[in-house]
Amino acid sequence: MLAYRDGDAAAFDRLYDRHRGGVYRYLLRQCRNAALADELFQDVWMNLIRARGGYTVQAKFTTWLYRIAHNRLIDHFRRHDGAAVSLDDDTLPALDEPEAPRSAQPEAQAEARQQAARLLVLLDELPQEQREAFVLQQEGGLSVEDIAEATGVNRETAKSRLRYAIARLRRGMDS
Repeated sequence: MLAYRDGDAAAFDRLYDRHRGGVYRYLLRQCRNAALADELFQDVWMNLIRARGGYTVQAKFTTWLYRIAHNRLIDHFRRHDGAAVSLDDDTLPALDEPEAPRSAQPEAQAEARQQAARLLVLLDELPQEQREAFVLQQEGGLSVEDIAEATGVNRETAKSRLRYAIARLRRGMDS
């Protein structure tokens, strides 16, 4: 980001290539609407472009980037009176199925698909704050401290949200 701030246009391409997938998946999992996630995704990158001149290192770049994404989500939900999003949204794109080794049996592949589908259902059932913490950790690679900073809560709150999310997901996968 420092190189981009200092005028290296190719640095933006590297940032975008490195972080676009995680940021998009974070937004998609939070708002559960592909069209809205696309719009928010564009806004996040436009905000990054606008902020480039004043960028200073105060935290890890990923923390700063996901803070922009978090704030954009909050702004959107505030403007729309915090309206809940349907869990039955059929506009979500299908996630790529994990590739199994060629030697894997069809039964193992079917079981892996069922587990992945179950995990996505469980993820959707998490309270928004827990889902956000989990997705920031898994998609953004953020630490508990970074999650706290990105979401504007203290470290212990972020840690609790993450711990509860993982526990709920484990229980759900075990049942």
